[in-house]
Amino acid sequence: MKISMVSEHASPLAALGGVDAGGQNVHVAELSLALSRRGHDVTVYTRRDDPFLPDRVRTGSRLEVVHVTAGPARGVPKDGLLPYMGALAEGIFADWGNRPPDIVHGHFWMSGLAALDAAGRSRAAGRPVEVVQTFHALGTVKQRHQGTDDTSPADRILLEAMVARSARRVVATCSDEVFELKSMGVAGNRVSIAPCGVDLELFTPTGPVESRGRSHRIVSVGRLVPRKGMDLVIRALRELKDAGHDDVELVIVGGPGSSTGLEGDPEAQRLKSLARTLGVEDRVELRGQVQRGEMPALLRSADAVVCAPWYEPFGIVPLEAMGCGVPVVAAAVGGLVDTVVDGRTGLHVPPRDPAAIAGAVAEILADPEWAAGLGRNGYRRVRARYSWSRIAADTEKAYQSALRSGSAVSADSDSPGAARHLESTGGRAL
Repeated sequence: MKISMVSEHASPLAALGGVDAGGQNVHVAELSLALSRRGHDVTVYTRRDDPFLPDRVRTGSRLEVVHVTAGPARGVPKDGLLPYMGALAEGIFADWGNRPPDIVHGHFWMSGLAALDAAGRSRAAGRPVEVVQTFHALGTVKQRHQGTDDTSPADRILLEAMVARSARRVVATCSDEVFELKSMGVAGNRVSIAPCGVDLELFTPTGPVESRGRSHRIVSVGRLVPRKGMDLVIRALRELKDAGHDDVELVIVGGPGSSTGLEGDPEAQRLKSLARTLGVEDRVELRGQVQRGEMPALLRSADAVVCAPWYEPFGIVPLEAMGCGVPVVAAAVGGLVDTVVDGRTGLHVPPRDPAAIAGAVAEILADPEWAAGLGRNGYRRVRARYSWSRIAADTEKAYQSALRSGSAVSADSDSPGAARHLESTGGRAL
């Protein structure tokens, strides 16, 4: 199968940990690699954000990344990229030439717009391409939790719903997302579930373990944005101290650079100020970015990995922690409800509840043997369900369903769906 991935802001080659770089970059990179290992030819299209980037980067015999010029060749916050999706689609269609893919798979809603646009151009030229969409995050959920702090374009929710209804198939990353999609008018029989995965060769229970500064350590990993809830974990650390757990340190990983590079980051400074105000500054370390190869040793050094977002479309960090055999304390939101099994691989806590986080960590610290069992269960769970080879197989099934339903629509001129929508708009999603 010939597959085009579209990931407008999240290049699989990008460094992780910046404001707009994180789980989606990992997902696109690992899924593309796994699909290529299954014998498919995969091309990832992403927006050029540096004038010196090569046009094409081949990362495997069946995998390459193409940088498309769409807007200025510099970093642009993802919420400012909407005006350039037409140019991105034009570049993708031009690169296809007379040999379009079987499937174009959009990642994130704006990539979906570009994927639909490029596919519409190809259909108009007599070369149909089926569109599959993964959202990674939904505007309805983001607005529900962030309200007026949501910086998404004003038309996001409307356009996102159009993408969801126009794509031949939508691949959700968790069961919670399926319910959201249904509320957007997407029929359940057009939705597949293929979660994120984890690199089980890198994230393993055995291997180097980073040394601690105190008797106990908890770790939180994620972009330094308020919704990730790092401040909640700092507050939980104070709760632990007040409860007599006086020798626990917290390592926070994420941000635009190394620990010295966080001085100009507003969220990092807010977190430091909070730790100082709560009297736990001496036991909170903001590490900044950590190289991916160094993450397993850091995770193995933790008694627990705490994931406390307000909401989370999926979340790769819990899988990486479970791959290292470490218990996870997770807010019971979004994809974390699927990945972390309460009482078996970790503990669920209500969102935005520092006292509950502290209580869960205290339970883990109080019973090391039980905690080790949680870690073993977590490792078994990711081995069974979340390897990238398994995720690629699930995604491949979604592609096959899209191709079958596309053939059925082509055979029945009265059938509704994405094909009719694209034709009615002249093959343009924008």
